[in-house]
Amino acid sequence: MKKRVLASYDINVDTMAIIPINHFEYDAMILEGNETYYVKKKPLQLIEGGCLDGGAEYLGRRESVIHKTGIKKKVPIPINPNQCIYAFPTHAPSLHECIWIFSQHIKHVKTNGNDKTQTIITFNNGKELLVDVSYQVIKKQVYLTAYCILRFSPRRFDPREFG
Repeated sequence: MKKRVLASYDINVDTMAIIPINHFEYDAMILEGNETYYVKKKPLQLIEGGCLDGGAEYLGRRESVIHKTGIKKKVPIPINPNQCIYAFPTHAPSLHECIWIFSQHIKHVKTNGNDKTQTIITFNNGKELLVDVSYQVIKKQVYLTAYCILRFSPRRFDPREFG
């Protein structure tokens, strides 16, 4: 099967993960639904572009999350809050090994057997992604992203809706 190599990629509601790749033809692999794309841009460049498409600069979104939540490391990013597109980094975004995970697609996470340094992320469509990050770190990132979503959601929840 031939790889689909793109010059650029627009983050959308179906984007599940952006994974860095060391290859001479491309810099990132995108998991989107049942598709896999290879892109000639680094993951952070794609995240920055997605933020601009969503109405703000990456650094502005990051600073806003820090201000509203107090989260200072591996900050989840509201790429496009109006479309509920949020992503979290597995490492510091400046590091090459940083994978961006789009939380709305996560079904569950689990440890990789006895290897406590790896986690398997299962997406809603059944695809799995093995990441070299502990279960505790991924679980914390999922919770912090959920908190971020609550803080940035354009719709305010009425507690009476929940009985």
